[in-house]
Amino acid sequence: MLIMQKDQLSDRYDVRGRGAASNPAVRFDATHREVFDDGWDIAEDLPVLRTQVREEIAKSIISTNRSPDLSFDRSINPYRGCEHGCIYCYARPSHAFLGLSPGLDFETLLTVKPNAAALLDAALRKPAYRPETIAIGTNTDPYQPVEKTRRIMRAVLQVLSDFSHPTAIVTKGTLIARDIDILAPMAAKGLLRVGISVTTLDPAMSRKLEPRVPAPQARLRVIRQLSDAGIPVRVMVSPVIPALTDHEVEDILAAAKAAGAVAASSIILRLPREVAPLFRDWLAEHVPDRAARVMNRVRELHGGKDYDADFGKRMTGQGVWADLQRQRFRRAAKRLGLDRTLPPLRCDLFAAPARAGDQLSLF
Repeated sequence: MLIMQKDQLSDRYDVRGRGAASNPAVRFDATHREVFDDGWDIAEDLPVLRTQVREEIAKSIISTNRSPDLSFDRSINPYRGCEHGCIYCYARPSHAFLGLSPGLDFETLLTVKPNAAALLDAALRKPAYRPETIAIGTNTDPYQPVEKTRRIMRAVLQVLSDFSHPTAIVTKGTLIARDIDILAPMAAKGLLRVGISVTTLDPAMSRKLEPRVPAPQARLRVIRQLSDAGIPVRVMVSPVIPALTDHEVEDILAAAKAAGAVAASSIILRLPREVAPLFRDWLAEHVPDRAARVMNRVRELHGGKDYDADFGKRMTGQGVWADLQRQRFRRAAKRLGLDRTLPPLRCDLFAAPARAGDQLSLF
């Protein structure tokens, strides 16, 4: 069992290469600690803050939702936390349910679910189960660096392929190309679509915003790899950050189209709960000259608040700037032929594969 620290890790470790610079208190804790300089510390080089991974024997693997502004009602998350470290990640507050901070804990204290594939196999075999598209990557990235050695996502994907189950994947990770041998046959049967998120084309800005995500050009190359394998790819211009990345929308769409993307979508920056102060701190450190302008625009989008969680508004914003942004995106997408709606994934092919010892069918 890991000993989870919730104080200011940045005072005890070198946190370069991480998105967050601090570890805010967990909102469910009755007490919290604050670190202060009492003048007694001896100056020394700080150790690097390393990623730690623990295993969780999960009891279930398919999560369900009834959100009216989501296109899916079920999802799978092979991991808790995400080493990509995107400072804007709306999933950061979910770490508080584990008693961990949405700050540095979220990107350094990860949980893997080694029994995910077995749980999925059992769930899909239940007589009452009815297939609909399963979304993967909606909370944390299934192709974050830890997947290279843990291979939880690949095992889950193999189960979905065996059952001919419709699947939608969202990722920033280029590791997805490793699984083309599973993905391409699924796509050929109308069972798969992939969304690749591109926030900016500027590698320097990307490294600051999303420090452990593959560079923008690497993501464009993986769009090409997937497209060449017959896998339909939607470029996700998200999040669009006002006064920071919004000027790149047309360029991102054009680059993704050239790489083989067949559709596009866009989501405005979301700053729920602890994400807002983390993001404000990031602005003050990395783009102080634009910090006030960015947050003023964000609040304009959300009715004067850092974030409005209302369905229908949380991912689009409201007001004049939001309307103009939607028009820009739609015009650019239409001009490039990326405004298409991808066909629904097939559910009629779903069938449980035979297991050793199963009675053979007479038909």
